[in-house]
Amino acid sequence: MLSVHTSPLHQPGTGDAGGMNVYIVELAKQLAALGTEVEIFTRATTGALPPAVELAPGVLVRHVDAGPYEGLSKEELPAQLCAFTHGVMQAWAGHRPGHYDLVHSHYWLSGHVGWLASERWGVPLVHTMHTMAKVKNAALAEGDTPEPPARVIGETQIVRAADRLIANTAEEADELVRHYAADPRETAVVHPGVNLDRFRPADGRAAARARLGLPQHALIPLFAGRIQPLKAPDILLRAVALLVREQPALRGRLVVPVVGGPSGSGLAKPEGLQKLAARLGIADLVWFRPPVGQEQLADWYRAASALVMPSYSESFGLVAVEAQACGTPVVAAAVGGLPVAVRDGVSGYLVAGHEPAEYARALRRFVDDGTRVPRMGDAAARHAQRFGWDSTAADTADVYAAALHDRHGRLRSLHG
Repeated sequence: MLSVHTSPLHQPGTGDAGGMNVYIVELAKQLAALGTEVEIFTRATTGALPPAVELAPGVLVRHVDAGPYEGLSKEELPAQLCAFTHGVMQAWAGHRPGHYDLVHSHYWLSGHVGWLASERWGVPLVHTMHTMAKVKNAALAEGDTPEPPARVIGETQIVRAADRLIANTAEEADELVRHYAADPRETAVVHPGVNLDRFRPADGRAAARARLGLPQHALIPLFAGRIQPLKAPDILLRAVALLVREQPALRGRLVVPVVGGPSGSGLAKPEGLQKLAARLGIADLVWFRPPVGQEQLADWYRAASALVMPSYSESFGLVAVEAQACGTPVVAAAVGGLPVAVRDGVSGYLVAGHEPAEYARALRRFVDDGTRVPRMGDAAARHAQRFGWDSTAADTADVYAAALHDRHGRLRSLHG
């Protein structure tokens, strides 16, 4: 597996670490449990890292020196792909021929390394986009930076080179065909999963609130994720300001946790969200918290009345499934994979568009009916049971098998 720009060992919710990190870690562990050994190549971001770290039995993370350890943005990484590829080839040279059976690249930067590795080693390339430039550019948040043409060209080349593409949802598969001329026969839909042992209702909302020091009877709409225009945490703040303006009495029982760190274009103004909360007059209601580990994140989900995801683009939206698995309903934008992740009207609400008033309307339903949070939360936990990583890994292994079968078939016909 190749994950150039973000290490599976990094804390999700800050920098460039997010759902993709969780995806790679959990998928690799489950593949190993099924008998597929996995080596993950990622860029070293500090000199203190050992060249290789065992993440789990059968899963090895290899750190490749490519460019300076720190201060390199994702946008500057294309210039380091040659150095990264060299590091991958060095590792491969230390093995017997045929050591790697298949390459699975994640995100377009990795796809370019995977393309070369696949050609050099004579093995299939399976690629997962995670996000696509053309899709992101079609749904840009106000003030966000469009993805560069170089990325669009790069993604087009990878789609042509890959033996198989894995899409998170049927909609993403359609987008690959529509925007990048992908072959539908070589595009498989595999839903990401959720760690159902870690993300579960456990001892419930009251206990989680007690552990986190949150008031027991508050309405708690939670934002969890990277703070950047794409994820649109500002829409939640504007919606809360509308609620308070309409019902001033709500101020006494509203807490809005924002759990995550600035990322991507959000790094340009890391204090922007705090300033917005102050301008809206709700600074006293918003609790800013840094990214937390998975165990504590599960507690934040359990404690919340609802997770709010007003994203402009979301290939799947893992946090939506994690929150539901913890028994918490979700209010989300009806974009990307979120209509698959959330059952509208059952496990949460899908909002068309990005008007704060529409999010305020959805949150008001929880204010008006006190039984709605536990009722929808129970339905959310049941809905999330569909998304175990074991089925994701089994479906991914089937894609690998199909890619290998096709590759061997082509070789036989060439030598026949």
